[in-house]
This record gives sequence, structure tokens and C-alpha cells, in this order.
Amino acid sequence: MARIVFAPLGTLGDLHPSIAVALACAARGHRAAVASHPGYRARVEAAGIEFHPVRPDLHDPADLHDVMTLAMDETTGSDYVVRQLVLPSLRDAYEDLMRALPGADAVVSHSLGFAAAVAAEKLGIARYSQVLQPLSLFSAYDPPVTPAMPMPQLTRRLGPAVWRVLWRLGRRQSRAWFREVDALRAEAGLPASDAHPLFDAFSRELNLASFPAALASPQPDWPPHTVLTGFCLYDRDELGAGLSHELRRFLDGGPPPIVFTLGSSGVWIGASFYRAAAEAAHALGRRAVLLVGPEPRELPAALPDGVIAVDYAAHSELFPRTAAIVHHGGIGTTAQALRAGRPMVVVPLSHDQPDNAARCVRLGVARVVPRRQVSAARLAAALRVVLDDPAVAARAATIGEQTRAERGAEAATDAIEAALEQRDASAVAAGR
Repeated sequence: MARIVFAPLGTLGDLHPSIAVALACAARGHRAAVASHPGYRARVEAAGIEFHPVRPDLHDPADLHDVMTLAMDETTGSDYVVRQLVLPSLRDAYEDLMRALPGADAVVSHSLGFAAAVAAEKLGIARYSQVLQPLSLFSAYDPPVTPAMPMPQLTRRLGPAVWRVLWRLGRRQSRAWFREVDALRAEAGLPASDAHPLFDAFSRELNLASFPAALASPQPDWPPHTVLTGFCLYDRDELGAGLSHELRRFLDGGPPPIVFTLGSSGVWIGASFYRAAAEAAHALGRRAVLLVGPEPRELPAALPDGVIAVDYAAHSELFPRTAAIVHHGGIGTTAQALRAGRPMVVVPLSHDQPDNAARCVRLGVARVVPRRQVSAARLAAALRVVLDDPAVAARAATIGEQTRAERGAEAATDAIEAALEQRDASAVAAGR
């Protein structure tokens, strides 16, 4: 059996798929571990998975609100995450991974796992990549909707030839960001490389595309050896639990509510969103669940009757019991909403979220409210559209059935085992 280390970076939407696949690997007798931000230790160990801390510790900056405000900026957030959060901690992460990876047969790295790529090459172990959202595949045939581009919906229609040029320009303009990666490779005694650490982050042996198949189908320019696994589900809290007793009682006490959530990152900057959410639910005469995170900011002094605020709930248990889901478009929340088969209203904040939102709109299961236009009236109006249209409900239900049928974690484990077997066979053929 193999020792496989998963090295996710980012929010719970990045962590949970790694836990899901680690559990699937462990169920087949492999030794699975997760190497990630120190603040995730309790959540990983509650799942029964070995944990190794890897800096940076995103749970302990001086002011997480200020960090998240910059990280979730609509146009510059991705730049900030890469250049101000990930790259300055590159050597720390490399040192931590060099302690976590010895004895491993493979590491499964994140799109921003620059240190993991260097450590795996240094140690001579297999590195497989995992992509969690269609945007990160940089396809010219299925390009993203992004606020960084002018007229994003129109820009998507430019066609592959134009998008190949745009992606090349993006590569060229951003390559200088990664001088620290080049320097780390040199310090590790590895040969210089012209590869782009982000655009060329895909493993040459196995690239796991771990998002619902409804969001994107395979394209001619997807990286070689890409396997579309489907969504990899895990969503327990730090105690390994799903729904609180309080929330269960609320759900049992009336008709299906509307859920309002900004994931594990947007909650730090979403005070006005939750105030508007409570007012929108009241205006619609609907019950509501507000998922507000561990340190809710500026909630109304008194919530309307039929509205409850909780810090966290397992989406796989909560979402199927709802009438609709209003969320930020993070890939984990989007996948869970699709899986639940419920209509959505999406308020995208940054990164891949506008693209995920646009894909849900094209599927016919969602409406979008731009983040700068959020108000109780706009949320209520969008909810009326998705709640009152039988076609939206029917389409959401169909996609829900398709997504629930995916074997995401098991399919990823199948692919990892096949890649390891191929690697072993190649080593035998080479006489090693």
C-alpha cells in the first residue's frame, strides 16, 4: 500500500476535497495524510487522517478581517493571494513539506502548491495535481467569466484563437512574480526551468479535475492525463459533526428555509450581506438560515422571526432541506448546491466565483446579484425568480441527481492508484 500526502492551500472549499480523497484512499488500505495550514489540524484529525502543519497559518494573522478584505477584492484579490500570502511563505512551506513528505509515494498538490512541486521533485516522489474549479484549467475553448477582463460575458465569446493569445499574455505578464520559485529551485539543487509555476502547475502524470461534471466538460486543451472525477464530498466540522441540535430543531419546525452563506472566507467581509439577507427573507415571508462563520460581524441586533444564525453546518445535510441557496459562488458551496438540486442566487466576490456563478446561470439553475448591488430588495427579487419558476426547480433537480451519482473521491482514488501502478511499471521497465 502507498503513503499519499495531500497538500491543499486555501479555504475549506480547498481542504474538504483533500480530506474526502484521503478518506477514500485510507479505506483501501493506503496511508493517507493531509499537509496544510496549521489551523486545520482539528478538522483533519477529527476525520481520522494524519496531519502535518504547513505554513502560512492563515488562521492567525494580525487582523483576519483586513487580510480577507484584500484577498476577496473583486479585481485584485487573486493577485494578493498569490503575491502577498502564498509566495512570501514559499520557503516556510517548503521546509514544512520536506518534513512531511519523506517516505511518501506521492503528493497531491493544489494549484498554488508551488512549494509542494519543488519538494516532490527534490525528493523524487510522484506529484499529482488537483484542480477544483474549471477556471484553473486555463482553457481557450471554455474560457472563464472574470471581472478582471472588460465586459466578461462578451469576452468569453471571443473564441479559442483570441483566448490563446490572452492566456499567453497572462503567462508572460505574470512570470516575473515567481522569481522566488526559481530561487528556491536553485537552492534545492534543481535545474532551472522556464515553466510557469501557475500556468504549468499540472502534473505530467495525473491531473484530477474535482468539480461537478455539470460545470464543465473535457476540452481539447485540458492538460494531458486529466481525469474529471466529479465532486469530492466531505463537510464535517472540527468535531466531526454535521448539524447542531439547535439547527435540526429549527429545520424540523417549519417549511424549508432559504440558506444564506458566504463560505469560510466571505463571512469576514459580509456584514451588509447578512443584514440584507435577513431583511429579504422577512420580505418574502420565508424562514431562513444564515451561516455566519465563527465570528459574525454586525448582524442585526434582533433577527426576524423564522430566521436563525449559526456558525457552520454540513452543507450535505442542510442544503437538501432548503427551498433555495444564496451563496458567494465558491466552488465547494456551488458543488454542494448543485448536488442538493436546489435553485440558487449567487453573489460572487472574487477569484473563480464569478465564473462558477456564470456557469450555474448557463445551466438554468441560478440568478446572479453583483456584490456591489446587494440589497434586501435585489436579493428578494432574484429569489422570487428562482423560487417561482418551475423550470428552474426541474433543472436543478435533474442536475442534483447527476451530481449525487458522481463518485468523486472514489474516482480520484482509482486514478491515483492507476498512476502509481503506471509509475511502478515504468520503473521496472527502466530497471530501477
